[in-house]
Amino acid sequence: MNESTSNEDVHRYYPTKGKVILHLDMNAFYCSVHAAEEPDTYQHKATAVAGSIEQRKGIIVTCSYEARRYGIRTGMRVREAQKICPSLIIIKPDFHLYRKYSRAFLNIASSYTPLVEAVSIDECYLDITGSKSFGTPLHIAEELQMRIREELGIPCSIGVAPNKLLAKMASDMKKPNGITVLRIRDVADKLWHRPCQELFGIGRKTAEKLRRLGIHTIGELARTDVQRLENHFGVFGIGMKQAANGIDHGEVRAEREASKSIGHTTTLPQDVESDGDIRRVLLNLADQVARRMRKQHMMAQTVQLTLRTPDMKTFTRSLTMDTPTDDAQHLVEASWKLYERHWQGRGPLRLLGITGQNLVPKEEAVVQLDLFAYEQQPKRDKLNETVDSLRNKYGENAVVMLGMLGDDPSTLIRNHRVRGTSLQTDFLREYENRDGEDWK
Repeated sequence: MNESTSNEDVHRYYPTKGKVILHLDMNAFYCSVHAAEEPDTYQHKATAVAGSIEQRKGIIVTCSYEARRYGIRTGMRVREAQKICPSLIIIKPDFHLYRKYSRAFLNIASSYTPLVEAVSIDECYLDITGSKSFGTPLHIAEELQMRIREELGIPCSIGVAPNKLLAKMASDMKKPNGITVLRIRDVADKLWHRPCQELFGIGRKTAEKLRRLGIHTIGELARTDVQRLENHFGVFGIGMKQAANGIDHGEVRAEREASKSIGHTTTLPQDVESDGDIRRVLLNLADQVARRMRKQHMMAQTVQLTLRTPDMKTFTRSLTMDTPTDDAQHLVEASWKLYERHWQGRGPLRLLGITGQNLVPKEEAVVQLDLFAYEQQPKRDKLNETVDSLRNKYGENAVVMLGMLGDDPSTLIRNHRVRGTSLQTDFLREYENRDGEDWK
């Protein structure tokens, strides 16, 4: 805190009843991490993180702000991006590195308040209502931004607001390296002229439905009769109207609750259509999902299959199993049933995903197993424990399931073990046990 700023002056910037919430959003996180690690190679250059670099058929996961100036965007194919910007540098993803930096910026955030909620690998909320000893809210935001830039070498944008919703909206207003204060009294001037889809929590389909009702802007949504919204959207309609007026009662939850779902997806280096290739991908995905469930001592009662076509249309279908499971083979069987029932023979796919849903703690799930499953569970547990132990010691590829690898070297899909990506935050549960890794 500035020595000339008295405690009385600082207290004036904090509400007597309400809260002060910050939302930290790392800017172009993956590309920024690589630039911090190798500044001579990547800093201030047009870069993009994407898979299948050698095939030039991958999808851009994210890109630097320098690349965005050329019109490059997330979801664009690598080949198309390189036509727009021939000097574009394509970087292979390194999720271990991203997790390392994610834990580091959370460490910095937690030095100002114990109320830190990580919501993804590159963003978090802080409740700084009780952090007056560190200065005014704006001072804390400026110091956070400075420390993250100087200690980690990555930029971030920060929203300062009385609730999580407005803090999230504010952090999106100035990128990169922006700090925005958004109060309830600012909502009409700063948000109401924007289209409904820009309101956090409203997706494309909901926005389309609102347009059909003649509701185009956040302001129009804010003024719409709540009963009309409830008739069309149920309880979600009430929440939308409150959000449009800047109202949000969500708490910053420092204790990360057990995951409600655990999933993995993979965007493939080329479109796939054959049953053999698709089943191979599902085997890899199921293996990763099951392994993560076992790490958390959770079992899934429902399996969701996610499919995305080359024209970026996404479909999800789910199946509730007779008994909960943390076994990859069971996840594969359920996913394959969904694929056969809802997609087989309908055309190529570009992305596949498997998610275990309706999770229950393993100790609770045992009582739901039927007699046969109950008798077989100890054998499966022993096998899975052995496999997990070997992988922990020798790496993920130390043991693979039958069918994960193909024998046709002519096809990239068959010649490589396709591993999925998870951007969920369960790995962050380990950050309380951080070991103070050296950053520079």
